[in-house]
This record gives sequence, structure tokens and C-alpha cells, in this order.
Amino acid sequence: MAKSRSDEQLTYDVFDTDMGWVAIVGGDQGIVRASLPEATPETALDFVQPEVSMAIHSPDEYVDARMLIAAYCAGEAVDLTNIPIDTRDATPFTRNAWEACRSIPAGETRSYGWLAEQAGNVKAARGAGQAMARNKLALLVPCHRVVSSTGALHGFGGAGLPLKSRLLGMEANR
Repeated sequence: MAKSRSDEQLTYDVFDTDMGWVAIVGGDQGIVRASLPEATPETALDFVQPEVSMAIHSPDEYVDARMLIAAYCAGEAVDLTNIPIDTRDATPFTRNAWEACRSIPAGETRSYGWLAEQAGNVKAARGAGQAMARNKLALLVPCHRVVSSTGALHGFGGAGLPLKSRLLGMEANR
């Protein structure tokens, strides 16, 4: 039987990238929370609460993830789906939506309706939007690639729509 997250020691790292500071928290099965690039390490760490408060700082655990995320933030074409994520705490629909979101190629977008269909409920576009709003794995679940059916940009955490637009532009120009 798989052990629950409460039975494992979480670890974290916070590191500087070309776009700002990123914090990640992970356990035995992958990253459980990640911040968007933030202006300070403290702000990045604030975005990975509450998990980081139970974690031990261990940058050696995340050398590969740190290198991939830093390369991504530098504008390089890297595949962040190579970084394992742990979604055990998510509902089945949310987990399916996050996995579908991870399948969207860099530089492309999909609608909330498409995401809902991929997650198993074609009528749950609003639910897909909520899954993206609850995304606690920024960049690793690239919710910036999900847009309205008209292509308009909607809701985005951290620095908001300007960051969403910047990420999409960066990916399109690779």
C-alpha cells in the first residue's frame, strides 16, 4: 500500500532564475508544490505554504528539477514534464485536468472546454477552470497554456495576466 504524504518527510529548495525566485517542495513521489517566479525568495516560499512549513531545506534533492526550471525561465526549450509531480491529494477530476494540462505542447494553448473533455467531463469547463485556479504546481502544470474558448487570457496567480502572457510569448518564440 502506498504511504500517505503525512508519513513522508518533505524537502524544499528555493532558487533564483532569470524570471525570479522559484520555490519547490517535494516528497518521495515528486514535487507537491511549486511557486511561479517571484521577486524575492521569501515571496516564493510564501506561495508553497503550508507544505514548506513541514519541510527540510535540501537543495541536493532537486538538482535536476532546479536545472530544468532555471533553463525554462531562461527561455530554453526544455520539457518540464520530466519532473515528477505528486498529485495524490487532488480529486480525480483535478488530477486528470492537471495531467491533461501537462500534455499541452509549449507555445500552444487549449481551452477550458478542451481541458474538461480531457479530464473526463465535457460539460465541466468551469470545473477545469477551478482545477487550474487550484494548481499548486506552477510551471510544472502549465496552466498558463489554458485560455478561454475565444483565446482570451483569464485568471492567473502570482504576477497575473502579464506573466501568463510573458510565458506564452516566451514559449512561442523558441
